[in-house]
Amino acid sequence: MNDAPENTRTTHFGYQEVPESEKARLVGRVFRSVAPRYDLMNDLMSFGIHRLWKQYAAAQCPVRAGSRVLDVAGGSGDMTALLAPRVGPSGCVVLSDINAAMLDVGRARLADRGIAGNVEFVRADAENLPFPADCFDSVVIAFGLRNVTHIDRALASMFRVLRPGGCLLVLEFSQVTRAPLRALYDVYSFTVLPLLGRVVAGDEASYRYLAESIRRHPDQETLKGMMEQAGFERVRYFNLTSGVVALHKGYKL
Repeated sequence: MNDAPENTRTTHFGYQEVPESEKARLVGRVFRSVAPRYDLMNDLMSFGIHRLWKQYAAAQCPVRAGSRVLDVAGGSGDMTALLAPRVGPSGCVVLSDINAAMLDVGRARLADRGIAGNVEFVRADAENLPFPADCFDSVVIAFGLRNVTHIDRALASMFRVLRPGGCLLVLEFSQVTRAPLRALYDVYSFTVLPLLGRVVAGDEASYRYLAESIRRHPDQETLKGMMEQAGFERVRYFNLTSGVVALHKGYKL
């Protein structure tokens, strides 16, 4: 626990230490910058594999017709697009994001794909979700948890809005489990990603931050423990692509 006065506390923004009160603004600036080319960059950075990771996560989500699902930090709407057909017209997926630019991208992309009627859009802070307790059957957050200032508060907030028996799925970059791949991944992350950011998105700094934020995110076992501390039970995780990404799954029982 950090007992320092709130106005003196610091946290990480990539490899920088910044005041806690500044992180949300800095992360917001990153995502306002990357929003226009967010999906193109995801395809380039992951060679398209991010789509398979999201499909796997969606398949692990225990939703059915009539379910009410919250997609936290839903950004450009990829997870919502996968889940909305499964909940059907009697269900609902709420796509939330703290960043208005990303929410606009998600709204436009889903409309272009003809996904409407059972999707709602809410601008919301993952650490303080503006929903009643016990109101969602499932909560998903894909590649958003590492950008919040207080992961423990975000997990507690998601736990609060889940109904008893509900499931949380956290899809996030994690720690590579194979040493030879880890070395290659480091070179790729800190050389190729910033270069792609500069050439394609015109923003090298934002993509350097994204690479750094992955390294500062809790590893698989640490995040599992944080979910358990927040109250989730039967927590387990699945390493994807040798731990480049991990899917954590837990229940509110």
